[in-house]
Amino acid sequence: MAGSALGAILAVLASLIITANTVVAIALLRLIYKSGSKGLYFVLNLAVADAMVGFTVTGLVMDEFSQPFYPPQIFCVLRMAFVTSSSAASILSLLLVACDRHLAIRKPFHYFQIVTGLRVGVRLVGLWLVAATIGFLPVLTPAFQQTSDREKCSFFSVFHPAYMLSVFCAGFFPALFLFIYLYCDMLKIASVHVQHIREVEHAGLAGGCPPSRNTSDMKAMRTVAILIGCFTLSWLPFFIASIAQTVCPGCFPYKVIENYLWLLGLGNSLLNPLLYSCWQKDVRLQISQLAAGVKRRVLFCLGNGRRFPGRGTKPLPSVSCLRLQD
Repeated sequence: MAGSALGAILAVLASLIITANTVVAIALLRLIYKSGSKGLYFVLNLAVADAMVGFTVTGLVMDEFSQPFYPPQIFCVLRMAFVTSSSAASILSLLLVACDRHLAIRKPFHYFQIVTGLRVGVRLVGLWLVAATIGFLPVLTPAFQQTSDREKCSFFSVFHPAYMLSVFCAGFFPALFLFIYLYCDMLKIASVHVQHIREVEHAGLAGGCPPSRNTSDMKAMRTVAILIGCFTLSWLPFFIASIAQTVCPGCFPYKVIENYLWLLGLGNSLLNPLLYSCWQKDVRLQISQLAAGVKRRVLFCLGNGRRFPGRGTKPLPSVSCLRLQD
């Protein structure tokens, strides 16, 4: 019964993750096509990585509904390797988004010269190579695998404690510290901007012009701060408990980590698209336009299927598809 309940929760969470990130990805593609901003590719990559997290979780849903389930060792290793790779890609994508916003604030006049299409492509390819290396390292190195008689695939049943400690200490915590450094540096830059604006206003040279640069900086910092906060709250309990479980297997019940804390970490892949759809005005506008377009098409299809009562087969007046797209 507990396995079925966890499977149902995972199924709902995976569906929401895939749906939300797909919608945000489509909105970002439309926005990139209209604006040509190269930095948005990092956000698009984040949505793709989070959607992949949802797809990899669907395999674990089937495991929960198939218990007792005793899969082969290599099957579990490959399945958890895909889960680890997609989760690592999501975390690394968050890091690239934070670095991109930091660069935009620190060097605003040279940002578009620095962030070119080639450099963005190289960084994204490097990101996925690093994520794949992290996830599939146990597949390539059998020493990082271990056998277990548990009824389902999980991190602790297929990965060696040495691999777990390496990933946590060399991957998660450096990324968290880098997040904090970037945000503190952006706070420092923004405080300098605010001080300069106040000096100009005090000297009477502002001329009543709105501080648009300072406003954009604050919006970027707010978005990064929310992303860092949600990332920390989502993944930190899982990583700390996993380290405790790895160092002292009998000190912490692993089922709490696998059934509850890991779900909290997966929730970060759902929070990321929701945050961008709520806090980024351009993304929110694209989503509203998508929803309006879908609504018009549905009403158009329903309108073509209606008939006037008492007039035989004469349909309702139709509207041109070209006119609908205008």
